[in-house]
Amino acid sequence: MSVRTLEVKQRVRTTKVSKNKWKLFLTNLDLYVLLIPGLLFLLLFKYTPMYGIIIAFMDFNIFDGFTGSKWVGLAQFEKLLQSEEFMQVFINTLLISLYKLVLLFPVPIIIALLLNEVRKSWFKRSIQTIIFLPHFLSWVIISGLFITILSPSGGLVNNVIAFFGGKPISFFLDNDYFRSVLVFTAGWKESGWNAIIFIAAIAGIEQEQYEAASIDGAGRIRQMMHITLPGIVPTIILILVLRLGYLLEAGTEQILTMYNSVVYQSGDVIGTYVYRIGLGQQDYSFSTAVGLFNSVIGFLLIVLGNELSKKVVKRSIW
Repeated sequence: MSVRTLEVKQRVRTTKVSKNKWKLFLTNLDLYVLLIPGLLFLLLFKYTPMYGIIIAFMDFNIFDGFTGSKWVGLAQFEKLLQSEEFMQVFINTLLISLYKLVLLFPVPIIIALLLNEVRKSWFKRSIQTIIFLPHFLSWVIISGLFITILSPSGGLVNNVIAFFGGKPISFFLDNDYFRSVLVFTAGWKESGWNAIIFIAAIAGIEQEQYEAASIDGAGRIRQMMHITLPGIVPTIILILVLRLGYLLEAGTEQILTMYNSVVYQSGDVIGTYVYRIGLGQQDYSFSTAVGLFNSVIGFLLIVLGNELSKKVVKRSIW
């Protein structure tokens, strides 16, 4: 077959593919129209504000604006990396995020596995409702609730400690306990809600596998370990990789409602630091540089986590 013939066949094939794509587009035109509001939302509220990133490379003055402010290149990033205060904030962020990842990530999986074994539907629905409810409470309410419970003067926990002969603990004013409070309250609020994803993944497992395992004599525990858990591994990997991208987030809203200047040493994270510096001291350029640094590290962590997942367990999100 001549080269000329091959070229003609390739062009015909390419033309057919293009026509099929255009036909597919016209067939699903209504679905593409429904995409427009979502795309506009992303464009206006996600991509357009990215223009503000240039503030990180300026000595930005709110009165001079973008055009009047002086360009300083990477000076803000040099200041960031040389700041001892930021290094402490960075360490706090990593520690709190790692504590939450290691201690709290398995909890929703365990909840989903246990709920899947409950056979009484009314009891299962009741438990789900109870553990889902904290998610719908704001951090302001939860903060007030736990400040009352953990209060050194009359709080429930300290009353129990005093009953057994211990001394009251100021959980919200003690750097040794503050991170533990953050991890516990985050788990109390979100673990039940996060279990929804894994419950849905379990619902997608074919029931025939359980029936076959039961016929072969496998008990509930073996079915859980050899059918349910392997069946949700792709979902676990997906959530874990996405969670890595938020490793430097650490729960800014939660910490803002709970911390104070006494526990800055252990509780001040990148999000709260940006809030204090950007709005409190009106140093918009430095706070933008910190935020950009946070975003870049988060993106790199997602890419790294995805590649590790691809090599280790042969699964990835792209």
